[in-house]
Amino acid sequence: MDRQAVSSSNLASVGYDPNSNTLEIQFHSGGIYQYTGVPEYVYEELMSASSLGSFFARSIKNSYPYQQV
Repeated sequence: MDRQAVSSSNLASVGYDPNSNTLEIQFHSGGIYQYTGVPEYVYEELMSASSLGSFFARSIKNSYPYQQV
């Protein structure tokens, strides 16, 4: 999955596959995680949030199943 670099102290890059509703996040710590069942509007809200890390923690981290890749 292609990810784009983002300006965040916690997140390094973000990608999204609308066909599978999969959000992929690479953290500055080096970990890459895929979150499944994420609606496209949540991805769009993440990308337009003033703080990506805060939005991630509040709306994604404990809301969707994930796996490290």
